[in-house]
Amino acid sequence: MTLKEGRRVKLAADTRLTDWVAMTGDPSTATEAVAGSLSLAAGTEGTVERVVEHDQQSPEAREYERLKSLLDAFGHEMPMESKSQLEEKVAGLEPDWIAYQEQRGRVTVRVRFDNGFILDDAHEDVFTPA
Repeated sequence: MTLKEGRRVKLAADTRLTDWVAMTGDPSTATEAVAGSLSLAAGTEGTVERVVEHDQQSPEAREYERLKSLLDAFGHEMPMESKSQLEEKVAGLEPDWIAYQEQRGRVTVRVRFDNGFILDDAHEDVFTPA
């Protein structure tokens, strides 16, 4: 499901959020961060404020794709030393390619719940249409 800005959604399951919390307000009284936890019940409704599609390919992933294509198309015609060098470059860039493939197609959203809470950078699968 791809969410759109302005769409009404609800949490698909009970959600517990834990992290270090930065206190807002008077800076002179809020000198430290504190550990915090917040639980939101399944069915809590809100409105999608922002949708971010994470499909930005890094320069390293682009270079992997280019070199891998070159290797696949012309590797059998290359001198062994050149082919070996190209294979080393491709192998060195493979972790960047794998990271890109894992993130590809990931969509995160920012939702403002009716109770005033805001959940940002949440995976779209956490929500269902309201």
